[in-house]
Amino acid sequence: MSDHQTISELTAAVRSGRTTASDAVAGCLQRIDTHDRVLNCFRETWPEAALASAREIDRRIAAGEDPGPLAGVPIAIKDNIATTTGTTACGSRMLESYRSPFAATAVRRLVDAGAVPIGKTNCDEFAMGSSTEHCAFGATRNPWDPDRVPGGSSGGSAAAVAAGLCPVALGSDTGGSIRQPAAMCGIVGVKPSYGRVSRYGLVAFGSSLDQIGPLTGCVADAALLLGVIAGRDRHDSTSSDHAVPDYLEGLDEPVAGLRLGVPKQYADPANDESVNRALDEACEVYRDLGAEIVEVDLPLTRYGVATYYVIAPAEASSNLARYDGIRYGRRATLAAGENLDDLYARSRAEGFGPEVQRRIMIGTYALSAGYYDAYYGRALQVRRLISEEYDRAFAKCDAIIGPTSPIPAFRLGEKADPLTMYLCDVYTLNTNIAGICAISLPGGFAETDGATLPVGIQIQCPAFDETRLFRIARMHERAVTHGRRRPDLAGAAGNGS
Repeated sequence: MSDHQTISELTAAVRSGRTTASDAVAGCLQRIDTHDRVLNCFRETWPEAALASAREIDRRIAAGEDPGPLAGVPIAIKDNIATTTGTTACGSRMLESYRSPFAATAVRRLVDAGAVPIGKTNCDEFAMGSSTEHCAFGATRNPWDPDRVPGGSSGGSAAAVAAGLCPVALGSDTGGSIRQPAAMCGIVGVKPSYGRVSRYGLVAFGSSLDQIGPLTGCVADAALLLGVIAGRDRHDSTSSDHAVPDYLEGLDEPVAGLRLGVPKQYADPANDESVNRALDEACEVYRDLGAEIVEVDLPLTRYGVATYYVIAPAEASSNLARYDGIRYGRRATLAAGENLDDLYARSRAEGFGPEVQRRIMIGTYALSAGYYDAYYGRALQVRRLISEEYDRAFAKCDAIIGPTSPIPAFRLGEKADPLTMYLCDVYTLNTNIAGICAISLPGGFAETDGATLPVGIQIQCPAFDETRLFRIARMHERAVTHGRRRPDLAGAAGNGS
């Protein structure tokens, strides 16, 4: 099996007998064993369970049965998505031994479609971060340059796919946590519309913002994967009953006649030069394909960071209150004379890392008496304005195109100041705030300090317009070669420290 097969290539090989699901899974496990000591994409793998599932797929194919559209496809699961195999730790000491009694709906639907989960990928603790450095189990490294971050918080999933350790992975996106690492690792990442995919089994961070989505090597794989996991779920009252179309149908339909909006705020001189170059190139590609490029105005882009970092920490403060050492999570050992309050404080101090503690404190402050209206209430008002701003922009265009991240992957430890880290998500946050859908795809490369680093292009569409989103992304993918280039893992192993 190739290190970078698509789903269609792999499933065709498994169904035809040219390979087996067992060989596909064993190949992934072998590559993880070889390369993950440097990259640290996986917190844990499940060789016995994965190979047993693969053998069952092979048995069903041999018996003439149809195991589903993902027959034998190995898939990695982000560590904040519940599985009944292994543990679900959310990158945190607070939950490092937690075993879920149920699987997330998205995971269950993948398994029902024939996919084979192979392990949990590292992430920023409770999905709070943009670099996968804030992980209790060590930082994940970028396969293009192990001295750099893969992005976050779904950095383990993105790096694993980019490195060919697995063909596809699940991540979660609360403010860019699928798209930003996809951009920094040179792959495809999709943030579905809010409600398109069930959040049941996704450990809550910001409940009005969170969405599960795919990280893949190509647009068609992302479309197929989303089609499997999307749809109404009785376990999640926020999941939508919008019909789930066949996202592969019409995927190669030309974009001639479509209007693509470029916000004037996105071509910012503060962006890395390679980012603005990639945006200009993408616009030229679409013009050559017959699309019309129009300017749109999203003046509230610069307020997204402030708005998000009130709403998301406020929801996190509420969601993470349950981890007190009594009902959920790590329980500290009390010293003589300490009381219940000491147990709460010690358990949370031991279980939560600095970034999670910071966001809980911000959220608690924003929700406190006397400050609720000034901060949280005001943030909700700006959220409505951001959503209305997108509505006005989409009245002038069919989709919005821009950068995914203002910079390529940065060095490990380079952004110790939280604010500089938060600003990396300036182009992705408002997508979640408005609840619309977006995709990041390879847009080019930056040559930085001797390293070749991917740069991502983001496309945004109105809520539940993923069909058009995939079509527009696919036309760019067909016209350029950026997504076909892969990192040199032999060189990466030599550079890792």
